[in-house]
Amino acid sequence: MKPVDATAAEEIGKLIRYLQRHQERLDYRFARQGGYPLGSGGLESANKFICHVRLKRSGAWWYVTNANQMLALRCAKDNGTFDRVCARYRQGLQDRSV
Repeated sequence: MKPVDATAAEEIGKLIRYLQRHQERLDYRFARQGGYPLGSGGLESANKFICHVRLKRSGAWWYVTNANQMLALRCAKDNGTFDRVCARYRQGLQDRSV
């Protein structure tokens, strides 16, 4: 790639350095074979599903602490760890009562 001027040469150099630094993260063949997502669409969709649907209801308002706790429970429900989270919470209550 031949740059047309010094600015283009600098930008091409930046891109090459970036690609070299992040080479291990750019192995798309490995990601595709492993079934890993290649784009951010899945994460953006999960964010909308988990966060926005619950927290942005009409008329809803939240304290930050309560919203974070609600999101932690929603994430635990959706990733299959809800029972473990509840068991840990119950254990904590028992430990405090002793």
